[in-house]
Amino acid sequence: MPVATPKQYAAMIDAAQKGDYAFPAVNCSSIVSINAALKAFSDMKSDGIIQFSTGAGEFASGLNVKDKVLGAVVLAEATHRLAAKHNVMVALHTDHCPPKSVEDFLKPLIAETAKWRAAGKGNLFQSHMLDASNLPLDENMKLSQELLKLCAENEIILEIEAGVVGGEEDGAAGSHDTPSDKLYTTPEDMVAVYEALNGLGRYMFAATFGNVHGHYAPGAVKLKPEILKNGQDAVIKKYGKAAEFDLVFHGGSGTPTEQIRETLAYGVIKMNIDTDTQYAFTRPIADHMLKNYDGVIMVDHDHGNKKVYDPRSYLKKAEEGMAKRLAKACDDLLSTGKTVCGQV
Repeated sequence: MPVATPKQYAAMIDAAQKGDYAFPAVNCSSIVSINAALKAFSDMKSDGIIQFSTGAGEFASGLNVKDKVLGAVVLAEATHRLAAKHNVMVALHTDHCPPKSVEDFLKPLIAETAKWRAAGKGNLFQSHMLDASNLPLDENMKLSQELLKLCAENEIILEIEAGVVGGEEDGAAGSHDTPSDKLYTTPEDMVAVYEALNGLGRYMFAATFGNVHGHYAPGAVKLKPEILKNGQDAVIKKYGKAAEFDLVFHGGSGTPTEQIRETLAYGVIKMNIDTDTQYAFTRPIADHMLKNYDGVIMVDHDHGNKKVYDPRSYLKKAEEGMAKRLAKACDDLLSTGKTVCGQV
């Protein structure tokens, strides 16, 4: 199927919210990683989200260009072509745009979708993330309001974040020394977010509950999924069931399955997958190089072994490895076997 239309993306999110499951949202930076994601979603009969960061866009544009907008557009256009060969629904998203990159990344990409729509081609992207969690909440919401209105004009969903996800992920806000109280979004914050954004357009909310980007030592940060429940309860109590958030889980690598599943009951409909899939991509390449060292290295005028230094020989293994890890994410998030493909 082609990449989801705005109507189909909304149906995906609604189905996940109603069915207590979530979509793996996998960060990709190349054709190989895009194909790995599509393979996993197709094999597991799961809808899913493919997303690109500013760093991925810069990487994809090449060392001599380093244009994060161009690279993101190239990756998105490639995904549109490749996804058409798979029988699941896929949405395109951008991840962790900081305030400093709104003008030179987020707004230009919204403009690219506007160009697509004007040409009758639909949306290039279905959603974008603004990560203004490093700003005071009132400043965060002021910027979020501006961008949500702009997104809504183009049937784009905006993801926002309040509270800080610890650790570091491709330029994302936060660090390993983030104060512990900043790792937890309060019910009062969640009510404030709803009041600031309600009625401006559809959005997703990355509330924080102790999550940390990357892998970390057990016990270093205490995840408290009940924070999501408490926040949802506070908003629903004040504004009714229709106020329930579509929540996003960042920093999920290494999280026990039971805690992942707990968040689904509290309204999480999207979980970002990056650290684990990066490792799953690279590990088979490392194995290949170690096992075929004499073939990939030309020593003492030896010619090596073209069959093992041909990049395709190890990138196929990388695609397979990443797809397997992402398939596990589909199972963990209960999205396996669930697709709105053909229903909307």
